[in-house]
Amino acid sequence: MKKLINRPEDVVRESLEGLGLAWPELVRVSLEPRFVYRADAPVKGKVAVISGGGSGHEPMHGGFVGVGMLDAACPGEVFTSPTPDQMFEAARVVEGGAGVLFIVKNYSGDVMNFEMAADMLRGEGIEVESVIIDDDVAVENSLYTQGRRGVGTTVLAEKICGAAADKGYDLKRLAELCRKVNGWGRSMGMALTPCTVPTAGKPTFQLADDEMEIGIGIHGEPGRERMKLKSADEITEMLAKAVIEDLPFRAGDEVLAFVNSMGGTPDIELYVVYRKLHHLLEERGIRISRRLIGRYITSLEMQGVSITLLKLDEELKELWDHPVRTPALRWGA
Repeated sequence: MKKLINRPEDVVRESLEGLGLAWPELVRVSLEPRFVYRADAPVKGKVAVISGGGSGHEPMHGGFVGVGMLDAACPGEVFTSPTPDQMFEAARVVEGGAGVLFIVKNYSGDVMNFEMAADMLRGEGIEVESVIIDDDVAVENSLYTQGRRGVGTTVLAEKICGAAADKGYDLKRLAELCRKVNGWGRSMGMALTPCTVPTAGKPTFQLADDEMEIGIGIHGEPGRERMKLKSADEITEMLAKAVIEDLPFRAGDEVLAFVNSMGGTPDIELYVVYRKLHHLLEERGIRISRRLIGRYITSLEMQGVSITLLKLDEELKELWDHPVRTPALRWGA
């Protein structure tokens, strides 16, 4: 194992310390319990948007804390769910009197612990809504879930719901919006290599030099199929076909296309994938009007790619374009 770490057991804490030192104008970091929160929190009268999950998927979620996105993020250990006390304390710090929206990836530990935190907060008189993201079309159930996994649409939901909270949506309307985003988003990923969890010191699974895994999860869970390596165009077509046909997306639809590095895939390869995806959608009469390309939801150093498509309407386009300023996502005023 070759990693830029000191001791495996210190990786998450030291990374959080570094995040706080790097972006003091945007975020603050609590180390006990662990959470990242907006430097200007709480914002009075605004619904607080909170997410979280295991570390190892950076920049999600801590890198998305800031103006126009998340009010707080709760990181667990690598590939391990955060605990209810993290969500509870984070919410108490950032809640501005309008309630809390939890955005939760559909992994069993995350779902259970966020629900426990929600119950604790309701006991304190704080209104909470939780929305589960389950957009992965690869498999119906996995080692970590009942039902589909939550993957790339999580990033889009955090951005869109953060913008809506910024614009004054109340908690009920914000939760309905988040469910709409989840319902209109679909994702699928693949891996060329496994990743290595620092405390384990060995790869999460094995792939031969001429093999790839289609439908991989962000924790290295098995996918739909292990097969011989194919070209970028063939891989893109496999992923895109599964995503397009699931919703289904149809001619005349307008979409946001999200091509994501699993951690170790460079931009030069991501744009090869995006090129093919653009042509495939164009052939089907589906228009890409918004796009996101880069490393946003990762699996440590895994080489691979995921494709997410989100069907758009005028509301979602306006919210996507709304200014955002976080360590990992920034545009607008």
